[in-house]
Amino acid sequence: MKSKKLEIEQVASFLRDGMTIMYGGFMGNGTPPRLIKAILDSGVKDLTMIGDDTAFGEDLAARGPEGVGLLIRNKRVKKLVTGHIGLNKEAQRQMLAGEMEIELSPIGTLAERIRAGGSGLGGVLTPTGVGTSVADVKMDVTINGQKFDQKQTININGRDYLLELPLRADLAVLEAVVADKSGNLVYYGSMRNHNPLMALAADTVIVEAHQIFEVGYINPDHVMTPSILVDHIIYPI
Repeated sequence: MKSKKLEIEQVASFLRDGMTIMYGGFMGNGTPPRLIKAILDSGVKDLTMIGDDTAFGEDLAARGPEGVGLLIRNKRVKKLVTGHIGLNKEAQRQMLAGEMEIELSPIGTLAERIRAGGSGLGGVLTPTGVGTSVADVKMDVTINGQKFDQKQTININGRDYLLELPLRADLAVLEAVVADKSGNLVYYGSMRNHNPLMALAADTVIVEAHQIFEVGYINPDHVMTPSILVDHIIYPI
């Protein structure tokens, strides 16, 4: 079996300006801190980041991990697709100042868009957001040869639904509590909210694990992301 172990110094070789990165986690739990720091240290910029939220701003660091906020604070993010920025003042400031484009998506819809991207689906129909500012998000999409600059509303059996497009990324950076050397993963708690979906929806998946064990240690019934979806593993220090 070819080793999936990756040294943290090698992460930069997977990065480029303007790429799209999915980051796992909920309120920073499940967002890999060493990988986020490696992205920062690489100097890469103009990133599109996709994730549940922006964790805690620097002023609230005592309440939880900063997560992707480290990249936002250092002006590396050009566009953010997320469900919540309420605990990150810098993300709010950059949005209001026009320094960073933010596409706010209801969190359940965000999860389904990622799932659609990982499953090869053309989109998701949801009633969530119909008649609100969620429906006014600017887009550039062609459907049946016709170009649209905003989300489409489709009526089915008398009920309106928004067509939400799938999300994919060049790279997903995830955190797991337990991994084996082949890349089978176990998450705890809210780590599981988006991480398994993102493992399906990115061209390359790099995981930072708290503990690494030999293949066979994890009960197959407990595996939450199978090894075939994981390209590289950052071992604990």
